[in-house]
Amino acid sequence: MGMTMTQKILAAHAGLPEVKAGQLIEADLDLVLGNDITTPVAINEMKKMTGQTVFDRDKIALVMDHFIPNKDIKSAENCKCCREFACRHEITNYFDVGEMGIEHALLPEKGLVVAGDAVIGADSHTCTYGALGAFSTGVGSTDMAAGMVTGKAWFKVPSAIRFVLTGKPSRWVSGKDIILHIIGLIGVDGALYRSMEFTGDGIAHLSMDDRFTICNMAIEAGGKNGIFPVDEKAVEYMKEHSVREFRVYEPDADAEYDETYTIDLSQLKPTVSFPHLPENTKTIDEAGEIAIDQVVIGSCTNGRMDDMRAAAEILKGRKVKKGVRCIVIPATQAIYLQAMKEGLLEIFIEAGAVVSTPTCGPCLGGYMGILAAGERCVSTTNRNFVGRMGHVDSEIYLASPVIAAVSAVTGKLSGPCELGL
Repeated sequence: MGMTMTQKILAAHAGLPEVKAGQLIEADLDLVLGNDITTPVAINEMKKMTGQTVFDRDKIALVMDHFIPNKDIKSAENCKCCREFACRHEITNYFDVGEMGIEHALLPEKGLVVAGDAVIGADSHTCTYGALGAFSTGVGSTDMAAGMVTGKAWFKVPSAIRFVLTGKPSRWVSGKDIILHIIGLIGVDGALYRSMEFTGDGIAHLSMDDRFTICNMAIEAGGKNGIFPVDEKAVEYMKEHSVREFRVYEPDADAEYDETYTIDLSQLKPTVSFPHLPENTKTIDEAGEIAIDQVVIGSCTNGRMDDMRAAAEILKGRKVKKGVRCIVIPATQAIYLQAMKEGLLEIFIEAGAVVSTPTCGPCLGGYMGILAAGERCVSTTNRNFVGRMGHVDSEIYLASPVIAAVSAVTGKLSGPCELGL
C-alpha cells in the first residue's frame, strides 16, 4: 500500500523507505518552535536533561507573541527567561518586540519553513505550515525541550482523511468559511490524530492565506496536521520568502485514506461557529438576530494581508456601530507596514476601530480585548471555548474577516447582504 504526503515526509525524516499508519518512529526535525508562554517551561525541562545545549541554533525559533508587549510582571519574567536563553545559546531566530509577529504568520513570512520540512512547535496551531506542503504539528513543552536538545521527535505515524475540494468559492467565501464548514461536518474530534490532506481542482482558487487559515484550524478538528499539495502558488510563495531548498512530496496513487470527503466550494456560504465549540456551525443565513459587543480581526488564523484587505473593503466609508468595540491586529510587523502603505490602517481608524501592534492578545484571553460577563464577540480567531476570551459567561462567534467587519458595522452578527453587498 502506498503512502500519503504526510507519511512520505515522516519516512524521509526517519530514514526509512516507508512507514505505515500506527508505526512509531523517531524523526529528524528541521525546526523547533516555542513562544513566550511555552518556552520557559521547555527551558526548565532542559535543565533536567543530560544535554544542556541546543542541537542547532539555526533550527530553533523563539517568538515572543502571546503577551507581547508584556502585559504584566509574569509575562515580563517569561520573556526575560526566553531572551536570556536565546542569548546564552546564540539562537539565530529569536523574535522580540519590534521584529516579532504572531508566530504562525511570522515563520512562513521569514522563510523558516518550506515544503518537505518536519516541524514541531510548542503551540497547537503549529499545523499552519502544512499550507506549504510541510509536516508540522503542535507538541508539549517537554517534547519541545527534547527537540531543542536532540533535533529529533517521536511520532506515531498518522492515518489520513482526504478532502477533495472542487469548484470556485463565491466572492465572500474564504478559507475560514471552508475550514469552519469542514469542522462542522466532521466535528472537533472527527480527525483525531489523523492527517487532514487536501486535494482537488478547487485548491487552485485558494490563496496562500486561505490555505494557511485552513491548515491552522486542522487542530480544531482534532487533526495531527493539515497539508496541501505543493503547486505553483506555493512555490512562488516560497521563492519570494525563503532561500532554502524545498522538497516536494506527493501522495501515492494507492495511498490509503480512512475517509474521503468531496466539498464543492461553489456551494458554500459564509459560515459562523457559535459558542462554545468550533463544530457548532451555521451559515450566516441561519444566524438570526444576535447583538454583539466586540469584534476582533486578527490572530494566527486571520491576521494576514488578505484578511486586512477584506476587512478594509467592508469598513471603507462606513462606521463601526456605536457601542461596539472593533479591534484590528495585523499578524506581523511586515503586514502592519504593508497595511499602512496601502492605507488600510487609516480606513480602520476612520471607521472607529483600533489597530494593535502584532500580538495574540485577546485570542487566548490574554489582553487587548477581554470580555466581561454576558458580552458577545465576533472574532476571526480559532477557538470559542467557554472563557476563551475572558469571562466564562461571555460568548465568541468565530467567523471570517468579512463577517467580522460587517458585524462591526451593523452591531449584530451579519453577512454582506445586510450592507447591500
